[in-house]
Amino acid sequence: MYYYSYKGAHLVSLTPLDGFGPPIAPVTEGRLFAPVPGDAVLDRGSFRIGHPGQLLAPHGLEVLDASRLTEAEVDDPTLAAIAEGRLTAVNTGRPGWEELLTAAPKSGKRRVNLLAIGDVGSTLLTGLKLLGGDVISSIGICDLSDQITARWEFEMGQVALPWDYDALPEVEIVSPDHIFDCDVFVFVASKGIPPVGSQVKDVRMAQFEANASIVKHYARMARDARFQGLWCAVSDPVDSLAKTAYLESNRDESGVWDGKGLRPEQIQGFGLGVMNARAAYYAKRDARLSSFLSEGRSFGPHGTGLFIANSIQNYDEALSQELTHLTVTANLKMRELGFKPYVAPALSSGALSLLLALRGEWHCGSVFLDGIYMGVKNRFTTAGIETELLPHMPDALFGHIREAAQHLKEIL
Repeated sequence: MYYYSYKGAHLVSLTPLDGFGPPIAPVTEGRLFAPVPGDAVLDRGSFRIGHPGQLLAPHGLEVLDASRLTEAEVDDPTLAAIAEGRLTAVNTGRPGWEELLTAAPKSGKRRVNLLAIGDVGSTLLTGLKLLGGDVISSIGICDLSDQITARWEFEMGQVALPWDYDALPEVEIVSPDHIFDCDVFVFVASKGIPPVGSQVKDVRMAQFEANASIVKHYARMARDARFQGLWCAVSDPVDSLAKTAYLESNRDESGVWDGKGLRPEQIQGFGLGVMNARAAYYAKRDARLSSFLSEGRSFGPHGTGLFIANSIQNYDEALSQELTHLTVTANLKMRELGFKPYVAPALSSGALSLLLALRGEWHCGSVFLDGIYMGVKNRFTTAGIETELLPHMPDALFGHIREAAQHLKEIL
């Protein structure tokens, strides 16, 4: 291994690096960065290394499966840095990667701003207000309707614990001009939702064109504000809108890519949480599917392309296909009852998953992998985003994940 001191940070590499000065003695403590090659647009920006093989294959779906990684020969100090969560991969192909070497992770409570307080937004807001006092300092709300924001500021201002009036985060109205004065931006805006009873089969994709135009506007606002926080896509289709935000924020006035906008790891889609919860709902009600509750996983987008594994240890293709079908069509069953399916998504994908993310705990969300935003189990750490590394995925399961990735690539 080759170690370097560069611009106030310590680097480590499998091969000698040109332009980084002379090698130094192995680094045994503190943050450590591993420069890795990569495409400026379609590869990851930075992430926590969880396996030596991720140094050789840092950007593809293989980072999810240890058995598909080539074992890299690393020394004991690097192994220790991996085990202790101190090693961060940085893509040197991305503009501005050197800024990450000295960026200090934010500590303390976060300011959260929500855009659009409709059915989903107001339900999500209620969840954050009630449950987020440990990690949220305050919540800003923004909507096209001043009447709606006035209502929810008034309502939420009257939600409090007796005699402990500062225990829950305050809710404040924020103007569009200040929507990015925050640590976490939550995009819940949506238009063109097909009404209950319509013949639209894929409701989520029907919303893409309309919602993408809104995302583009706010992505450019984030770019202009040099936003350094977390952008959360909650509106449908979550995964495609997350990538839209990433791409559009990195284009200059003439539409040319320059990489000066949001980094891919700054954006996460929050749609997988409710799919995981729906799978659990069915698993609780059918003993054949109950293995999901202790051994199962969910992968892929919030909708078509999603795949539910009944078990990682005892994978069953037929049971997984059945559980996947039940999960993907659950929203249609709610529509058959005559209601829009928004409460569970707003809470399971929205409020609950967001709070887990802010606490640095494992949650379901879409992270940038293989050129798309892929829903996986992940968490935020001081060394960057960490995706769950499974010891071995059956070939059939990994094949479904590849199919999901291809589906997302065809959309955008």
